[in-house]
Amino acid sequence: MKLILMSILSFFCCAPCLMAQNKKEVLIGTVSFVTSNNIYVKFENTESIEIGAVLQLNNTDCLKVTEKSSTSVVCNIIKDCVVKKDDKVTYVLKINDVQPTEEIDDNVDETIPAEVIQPKEVYPKEEPLYKESIRGRISVASYSTFSDLREDRHRLQTQFSLNANHINNGKFSIESFLAYRNNLAQPENYSGRTTIFNVYNLNATYDATPTLSISMGRKINTKASTFGANDGLQVEKYFGNFYFGGVAGFRPDFFDYAFNSDLLQYGGYVGMENSTDSYLGTTTIGAMEQTNAGATDRRYIFFQHSSTIASNLNLFSSGEMDIFSDSGSETRLTNLYLSARYRFSRALNAMVSYDSRKRIIYYESFRTEIEQILDEDLARQGIRARINVRPSKGIYLGASYSSRFQSDNQNKSDNIYGYITFSKIPKIGGRINGSYNMNTSNYLKSNIFSTRYSREIFNNIINADVYYRLAKYDYENQDSNYSQSYYGLQINYRISRRWQFNISGEMSQFEDENGFRFYAQLTKRFMKKK
Repeated sequence: MKLILMSILSFFCCAPCLMAQNKKEVLIGTVSFVTSNNIYVKFENTESIEIGAVLQLNNTDCLKVTEKSSTSVVCNIIKDCVVKKDDKVTYVLKINDVQPTEEIDDNVDETIPAEVIQPKEVYPKEEPLYKESIRGRISVASYSTFSDLREDRHRLQTQFSLNANHINNGKFSIESFLAYRNNLAQPENYSGRTTIFNVYNLNATYDATPTLSISMGRKINTKASTFGANDGLQVEKYFGNFYFGGVAGFRPDFFDYAFNSDLLQYGGYVGMENSTDSYLGTTTIGAMEQTNAGATDRRYIFFQHSSTIASNLNLFSSGEMDIFSDSGSETRLTNLYLSARYRFSRALNAMVSYDSRKRIIYYESFRTEIEQILDEDLARQGIRARINVRPSKGIYLGASYSSRFQSDNQNKSDNIYGYITFSKIPKIGGRINGSYNMNTSNYLKSNIFSTRYSREIFNNIINADVYYRLAKYDYENQDSNYSQSYYGLQINYRISRRWQFNISGEMSQFEDENGFRFYAQLTKRFMKKK
C-alpha cells in the first residue's frame, strides 16, 4: 500500500516537470527546383524557419537555409547529400507549451495609458528570387592616318554594349552589342561600303523558372558557341546538374552579317554542369542542321568543355565533325581545339594549346568551289606554349612560342615572343616594358623590338605611355631588307569613375615615307545593382 501511495505522489510531483518540457512540431516541405548551386524547397509557410536553419532528408541533416520568402527557402547542400526534385524534407521546430506563471494583482489599474503605443507585427521583407544587375558601355572614337606618299584616311566608330540581367528583379534580361563605322575618306575607285552597322548581339531572355530560360533575338550561346550567332529562338532547361537546349533560327549573312531568311538553322544540345569546392565544369554535346534556301548546307555534331580544377588548372576543348556531303553521309573532322593553363603559384603559370582546323564546306553556298576545297582539304594545325614568371616583387617575365603548319609544308609559320616588365622603377617611378618578337614563314622573316614606359600622374587621374618600336623585314624573294620605326604617345584621362578619354598619336618612318596616325576615344560606363 505504501508503495502505491509513493507512486501516486511521485506522479503528481513530476507531472509539472513533464508538462514543462518542449514538444516538437515538424514542418514538411517539398523540393521544387534543383540547380548546380542551390536547392529550392516549398513550404505552406516559412515564418518560423530562420536563415541558417538546417533541414533534414531521411532524418539526416542535409540542407542549410540561406534565403527565404513567405512560402519557399533557398538552401545549400551539406554533408554530400543527394537531393532530387519532389523529395520531402523536414524542419523540426521546438515549442514550449508552458507559459511562465504571473501573480495577479487585483489592485492594478488595467487601463492602458494613452501614451503607450502597441507595436505592430513586423514581417521580414521577402527576398526576390532574382537580383537586378546592369552593366553597359558606350564609346565614340575617331581614327585618322596621314602620309606624305599616300591618301589620307579617316574613320568614325561608335560601339554600344549592355547586359541588363533580371530587370527590376524580374524574369526579363537584355543583351546587346552594336557597332557603327563610317569611313569618311577612301581611295579612288573604291567600291566597298563606307558606312557599316553591325549587330553582333541583341536579344531578350525570359527566365520562366530558375531552371527554364527562353531567349529571342541574335544571341551567341556560351555553352555551344561553335554555331556562332543565331537569329531566332533558344530554349534551355535544367534537370539537376543536366541541361537540354534547343535552337531554331537563321545564320547571319556571310558578307555583311545582316539578317538572311534563306539561312535557316536548327539543332539541339545536352550537357552537364558540376560545381564543388574543388571542381567547376561544363560539358556540352549537340548537333546542328544548317540550310540555304531550303537545301542542307552543312550538318555537323559539336562538343565543348570547360573546367577549373582546384582553382589552379583550367581546361578548355571544342570540336566539330561534319556528317554530311553532297553525295550522302560522310564524316569529316573540321575543328579541334585543346588548351590547358596551370598556375603553379602566384609567381608562375603556364599554358599550352593545340588546334587543327579545316576549311568548312557549305555545299549550297559554295557550290562552285567544292571541288577545289576538297582537293586542298588540308588541316591547318597549330601549337602554342606560354609561360609567365614573377621572379621578385615588381619584376615580370614571359615567353611564348607558337607554330602553324600544314601537311604539305605550305603556310608554315613560327613565332617566338618574350617580354620583361619592371613595375616600380626606383626614384623616377612608373613602369617600363621591353619585348621582342620573331616570326618566320615561307616567304618572310621579321624581327620586332619594342620598349614602352608608362606612369600615373596627377593623383592617378592621367596615365601616360611613350613607346618606340623597330621592325625589320627580310623577304625570301628579295635581296633588300627593310626596317620601319614607330614613335608613339598615349594618354588615358579618367574623367570620373564612369567617364574615360583616350588619345594617342604615332609617327612611322619607312624608307622615304613618313606616316602619322591619331586615335581618340570617349567612353562612358554605367552599372546598377539592386
